[in-house]
Amino acid sequence: MKIHKEGHRIIETGVISAILVTGVAALCFGAGVSGVVAAAASCALLFVCYFFRVPLRAPAAADGAVLAAADGRVVIVEEVYEAEYLKARCMQVSVFMSLFNIHANYFPVGGRVDYFRYHPGAYLVAWHPKSSEKNERTTVVVNHHGVPVLFRQIAGLLARRIVCHAKEGAAVRQGDEAGFIKFGSRVDIFLPLGAEIKVREGDRVRATQTVIANLP
Repeated sequence: MKIHKEGHRIIETGVISAILVTGVAALCFGAGVSGVVAAAASCALLFVCYFFRVPLRAPAAADGAVLAAADGRVVIVEEVYEAEYLKARCMQVSVFMSLFNIHANYFPVGGRVDYFRYHPGAYLVAWHPKSSEKNERTTVVVNHHGVPVLFRQIAGLLARRIVCHAKEGAAVRQGDEAGFIKFGSRVDIFLPLGAEIKVREGDRVRATQTVIANLP
């Protein structure tokens, strides 16, 4: 287990702020109050460290298998029309990440990145049906042996920054880190209709470990 680099500056800033606030509390209100402030600040810092944790996992890579791109709970498994890139009916599998899940995201398949777009937007709760269209988000399409697999990072109510490492034309490996979403979010994966879906709504999945589908 390690701390993701996206959390380093936040943690450093939190440590400095905690020291300053505790010092001010000691000067103004005495040792009793400063002790309470120090305890509260320590708890907050521990939670931030917990949020930015990243497990050391070996991807359960398998050709033709689509791995979960995020830790969390499956909230959508349905046939939809994807209008941004695929422009076809396909199967959507969405995973919601709570504050307590790992928030690093990973490429569900290996191949060539054919498409990448960042979309600024709103901050509806991540499980809202329209969050996939209206929220801040990224869209990435990986060409896996001629089969396009689209996945989308979606900001949630508390998220205010999406990090995505995808670059058009780049070759990526299944299970490589694709990015990070800060504080509450969702990842959607869009698959061909012929894909064999291996998960159901309500299932808990682990990024790079759980097979969510087999491609046709």
